[in-house]
Amino acid sequence: MASAHAVAVVGGACAGSVVAAHLAERGCRVVVFEQNVRPYGKIEDGLPRWHNKQREMEYRKIDERLDRAGIEFVPKVRFGEEIGLEGLLDDWGFNALVLANGAWKDRDLAVPGAIESLGKGLIYQNEFVYWFNHFHEEGYDGPQFEIVDEALCVGGGLASIDVIKIIQLELYGRALRARGIDVDVYDLEHKGIPKVCAAHGIDDPQSLGVRGATLVYRRRVEDMPLASAGPDASEKIKARLPTTRRKILEKAQSKFLFRVMTQRVTKSVLLEDGRLAGLELLETKLSDGRVRPVEGSEHELRSPLVISSIGSIPEPLQGVQMKGAYYEFKDWDTGEYAPRSGVFGAGNVVTGQGNIKASMEHGKFVAGHLAEIYLGLREGDLSEGTARGEAKATATGEAVSEHLASVPQRTPAELDTISQRVRELQRARGYSVYADWIAANTPKVAE
Repeated sequence: MASAHAVAVVGGACAGSVVAAHLAERGCRVVVFEQNVRPYGKIEDGLPRWHNKQREMEYRKIDERLDRAGIEFVPKVRFGEEIGLEGLLDDWGFNALVLANGAWKDRDLAVPGAIESLGKGLIYQNEFVYWFNHFHEEGYDGPQFEIVDEALCVGGGLASIDVIKIIQLELYGRALRARGIDVDVYDLEHKGIPKVCAAHGIDDPQSLGVRGATLVYRRRVEDMPLASAGPDASEKIKARLPTTRRKILEKAQSKFLFRVMTQRVTKSVLLEDGRLAGLELLETKLSDGRVRPVEGSEHELRSPLVISSIGSIPEPLQGVQMKGAYYEFKDWDTGEYAPRSGVFGAGNVVTGQGNIKASMEHGKFVAGHLAEIYLGLREGDLSEGTARGEAKATATGEAVSEHLASVPQRTPAELDTISQRVRELQRARGYSVYADWIAANTPKVAE
């Protein structure tokens, strides 16, 4: 075994796998520590399962990056518990550490009554989408939720459209099955609710008795972050943004039949008999680009189910310093961590955006046509978005390479010690070969 640099990567999904492959190609010994059984992160647990073709394509790309010489994969390891920042650098002896563990913590709905109603009618987006992606699998033992009619979703971005689509597809799928019409979520999502209903002789979907969900947004429709202009966009493109956003939302509403209530902010969660009963809202107005509540405009919006989709942030990790809600990075382009040299962030952990689009391009999801593809409003794939994300993660890999050029390589004996510790963790989990592990842990759909 020749001398080489040793790098630990925490998280094996989009950004983590790109960084790992980049460094392995340059002769580094890379160990990828993954908290889940499989390394697919938000692709598996945050990208709704109707994106089945996109998911499988991304799975294959991640597998190709991780299943190669120079990379060791360790599943089911929680950073901050069995391993930590100081331990990996000082005790294990890694030359560098890359945090690619994503943004899995939902931003709190910080209003009176929210804490008391959690699990009693209030659900957060990450757990809700995880449930939707996995509840149909054999042996699923995660959280269980019951979708009810007239549910509310607080949000406004693409992730909140995912949430409201899940609600609508489940409600209409259930109503159609009650009439003896067997439909699945993939058909409903691809064709849209009105077309599926019409194909079965139901000209008016409202005749099924579904009242549907409502999206509650604090700004105007034209302000929804459903499409954004890049930094070099012309004034003409920027001027079209409000119209583009409205058209995207209207297409989504016509296909999935949800309602939108704009310029409303949550003042409190209504509680009755210990359970959530709805929201107390305030109207808002925009002043100098800021959202300001209108005094005296309080009103109630009743519902037994509220899903909060107001953004995701990185989870606090023991040993990782934070500045506000985010890790303390010195350079937000390269992901260089401020408190200690040799530590970098990649992907959602740097952007602080808990959705697949931000992971793809490590920044803003620019093009409106990509948003429409993502939302199922037109045919196509998201390869343009993933290419941006891969390029950004590669840039982080280059920053790590620059750091490694200034530090000594690990000796063969030091590398062997790291390998032995990796093998111990792998054996404790029953892991031996990457491809065999993935095959053995690919879920089957329950009959």
